[in-house]
Amino acid sequence: MGSVFEIIAEPNRRAILSLLVSSQKSVGDIERRLRMPQPTVSKHLRVLREAGFVESTVDAQRRLYRLNPEPFWEMEAWLAPFRRFWSGHMDALERHLERMDGSTRRRTSTRNPVGPQPHKTRRRRK
Repeated sequence: MGSVFEIIAEPNRRAILSLLVSSQKSVGDIERRLRMPQPTVSKHLRVLREAGFVESTVDAQRRLYRLNPEPFWEMEAWLAPFRRFWSGHMDALERHLERMDGSTRRRTSTRNPVGPQPHKTRRRRK
């Protein structure tokens, strides 16, 4: 089996995980929502189950799938240092944009506060 990131790199698996964020779903629910054939859904669910991303329970004649949060916590822990890195850059960008916005407001407020005046055209002399 591949790494966590190889498993979630597959777009259909990410779509399935996104569906399961809101609530547990059956294979049939997933098929209908994603318009995927049942064998394809089952194949991806098997990979996700073996990797620990989803858990299943049996309800009468159907199997219900739900997210297992543990692998996501592991990803969160791995991503934390990168988030701190980007957070600092995003904060700096926000400060820069606020400074730009403030200087733009100061420049426009010293001009005509009423707004732009129509351009006057010269009359031709006859």
